[in-house]
Amino acid sequence: MPLAQALKQNLVEYLDLDSAYFKQLTSLVDLKELRQSGLKVVVDPMYGAGIGYFQKLLGSEATQLVGINSERNPLFPGIRQPEPIAANLAKLSATVKKQKASIGLATDGDADRLGVIDENGVFISTLHTLALLCLYLLEIRGERGLIVKTITASSMLYRLGELFNVPVYETPVGFKYVAPVMQAKKALIGGEESGGYGFRGHIPERDGILAGLYFLDLMIKTGKSPSELTSYLHSKVGPHYYKRVDIKFTEGERQAISNRARDYSPDFLDGIKVVSSDSKDGFRFILADNSWLLIRFSSTEPLLRLYAESNSQDRVEKLLELAQALVRA
Repeated sequence: MPLAQALKQNLVEYLDLDSAYFKQLTSLVDLKELRQSGLKVVVDPMYGAGIGYFQKLLGSEATQLVGINSERNPLFPGIRQPEPIAANLAKLSATVKKQKASIGLATDGDADRLGVIDENGVFISTLHTLALLCLYLLEIRGERGLIVKTITASSMLYRLGELFNVPVYETPVGFKYVAPVMQAKKALIGGEESGGYGFRGHIPERDGILAGLYFLDLMIKTGKSPSELTSYLHSKVGPHYYKRVDIKFTEGERQAISNRARDYSPDFLDGIKVVSSDSKDGFRFILADNSWLLIRFSSTEPLLRLYAESNSQDRVEKLLELAQALVRA
């Protein structure tokens, strides 16, 4: 029936959920301190559900909020899709540099994922963002608890687990695997390579808004810019670099690619010994220096995804070149 008729018959009721959500966020982070920080934040909700939230939460005092892509548009003009990764954040990066902003924050279409641009307009990888959020909770807030990571998240989390004496639990890709572990084990934080992060004491799901507030609080508490935070993280866990390559394939190629990856059993990759391999979610190879390479099919798109993490960007590129040569053989 028409909406007006449904409203008249009390079959539809409008609820303002913002007040309950804002009350919850107030219990988790000091919003007053964030409002008074004086940071200049460029916000990109990517035409989606996050429109206006950072402005409502933080824009009333000294903190400056600059919005882009802040009107609802399901066509997502100018971006391939509302995924907060480097390829889709060129406008945010340019705006951060033009505005001489402290940081750029992007939320995806439904605002459960976060992308971060540093003060120089450089995208901070989702692996580094997750590690920095863990460092924030462990070192700045002094909290302790399990870290839950997907297989594609950084090995930096294992090093943080060692430094702060907290366990790290690994799951297949997908927050549907992360959330049950978080609930069962009362985990401190759970995260994945896609930019989705969930937190203890909040909903058992990802929340890009809260993740952004926590990142801003990390900046305020440490007095460091985003690029300085990345350097500080590396001083704790060592240098880490990461890249993902997506390769389109036809359905007829899938089995042949899978067979080649399954049968691939190198003793060395780029001159470093392979110390272990597994097929938990794709085909992963872990090297003696804690570098890793993963070959896996996307569960949502006809894409083969190649992931690598190592101690230099050159080594990441070499590992990905080896993987591409294998799958295209």
